[in-house]
Amino acid sequence: MSVTVIEGDFVSADGRYTIVVGRFNEFVVESLLIGALDALKRHGVSDDKVRVVRVPGAFEIPLAVKKVAEQKKDDAIIALGAVIRGGTPHFEYVSGESSGGVAQISLDFDIPVANGILTVNSIEQAIERSGTKAGNKGAEAALSAMEMVSLLRNLEA
Repeated sequence: MSVTVIEGDFVSADGRYTIVVGRFNEFVVESLLIGALDALKRHGVSDDKVRVVRVPGAFEIPLAVKKVAEQKKDDAIIALGAVIRGGTPHFEYVSGESSGGVAQISLDFDIPVANGILTVNSIEQAIERSGTKAGNKGAEAALSAMEMVSLLRNLEA
């Protein structure tokens, strides 16, 4: 018995990428953006194939991602933001809507949308996930997007 395995890689992931970035919690999100841009560049994606779209915050990310997906110019979209828990239920609403929104757009428009929106309990956790102890989730989202671009190409081949 021979099993066929289809997966993506980072060699055939060249393409067009849009990164949608929330400005709220900018001190964290800018590090996510730097990580994503660095990962794309290190894997051969040239600067002219990347655009950055800035929105006010994580809640606004899904609409911008939808508008980008409607343009059909990109191979993948990367969503970056940070929602940090506070003393109100606002955290649950924003994190749920932003995560659910980007996931739905991926399915509706048949395009990889990598979710790099941090949903954390504290500023310390946000800082850890934006380039210190826990790595850089922006870079991880970019890697996920590139792998999905490659995977989809391999599935179509």
